[in-house]
Amino acid sequence: MTFLSPLLMVAIFSLVAYLSQINNDKVRTISVLDESGLFQNQFEDKDNLKFQMLDGLSLENAKESAENSGVYGLLYIPKTENVDQLAKQITFYSEDSPSLIVMNDIEDIIQAKANSLKLTEAGLDAEMIKNLRVRIDTQLETFGGKETSKLGSGLKLIFGGAAGYLLFMFIIIYGNMIMRSVIEEKTSRIIEVIISSVKPRKLLLGKIFGTSLAGITQFAVWVVLIFILSGVVTSLFGIDMSSAQTPQQQEMMNQVQDVGGSQDMLTQVVMELYNLPIANLVVMFLLFFIGGYLLYASMYAAIGAAVDSETDTQQFMLPMLLPLILAVYVGFFTVIEDPHGTVSQVFSFIPFTSPVVMLMRIPFGVPIWQQILSVVILFATFMGTVWFAAKIYRVGILMYGKKPSYKELIKWLKY
Repeated sequence: MTFLSPLLMVAIFSLVAYLSQINNDKVRTISVLDESGLFQNQFEDKDNLKFQMLDGLSLENAKESAENSGVYGLLYIPKTENVDQLAKQITFYSEDSPSLIVMNDIEDIIQAKANSLKLTEAGLDAEMIKNLRVRIDTQLETFGGKETSKLGSGLKLIFGGAAGYLLFMFIIIYGNMIMRSVIEEKTSRIIEVIISSVKPRKLLLGKIFGTSLAGITQFAVWVVLIFILSGVVTSLFGIDMSSAQTPQQQEMMNQVQDVGGSQDMLTQVVMELYNLPIANLVVMFLLFFIGGYLLYASMYAAIGAAVDSETDTQQFMLPMLLPLILAVYVGFFTVIEDPHGTVSQVFSFIPFTSPVVMLMRIPFGVPIWQQILSVVILFATFMGTVWFAAKIYRVGILMYGKKPSYKELIKWLKY
């Protein structure tokens, strides 16, 4: 699976990109019946959207003609007394529910012209008002004189979110691996042989570190193989992976390029990446990534030792994962809004949430002493959790045939 999983992932993304590419290449033809005569020159053909104007037809004849010719739909614009009535009576006829993206494109065209007509009705020069519009691009700068930007804030948000989500997924995937490994050794009774030569605490730490290193190695192999296979798929089959972007992402990229151009955007991205504290980000990412994973891995191992089968783990899994889930929600809904607020700071020091929350805060600038203090608390908690887990591990690893309760686990801690 180390080598097969990247292949499957790239195959799935390639399939999605290929299907999206086919969908984007599909040309949709729309018939337009404009009885108002106001939009004759407004509908311009695009790469995947064509318009054909219908003249001298009634609505029923136009609907019949559009249905028989197999066009994507019929846009009917009636003749009305004013623009306000027109805005409520435009109708789009199609065989099935139309694409929201297509409808947004059509509505943008109509809305631009309708707004212009509305200004003309009010005795205002629409073209002059359009030319008088000013686009505000606020420059951001700290009191210390350090320049920032909205693009830089976006990049920080992307890095922090990706780091937090990556840790979350890593804990879920490889924490379960440790738990299943403990359960397997327990059910096969091989643990009875091992425990006769090794102390439970050393065995627990060895299992955590060993599985962690194996997981990190596998994860690194995945990253390298996915990068290589993506390049191979793009060059050999001509599949553009960017085609798998959502319509919202594509629209956002188009707006950025329209405003500043793709070259200017690339230059800004490079400058913002250069201004990021890369060394600080990399070092703290590794420390919080390792510390957070080890903390939860010890808890996974304790759960595995307490039960006889994976089905019995459910009563213990949710209480353990709740802090991690809470960290993700706090990160995305609080840190993004106010990375230096009270809530963000508090959760960045709580060891069960700090690996995710602090990783999201660091790109926005966190004092070094806070980062170091959070790391110290995290690893100290890990050592305490290992002691706690080892007490359960020592007793539970040799317990069979009984589903433990929380009351039972508390008794084990006293042995």
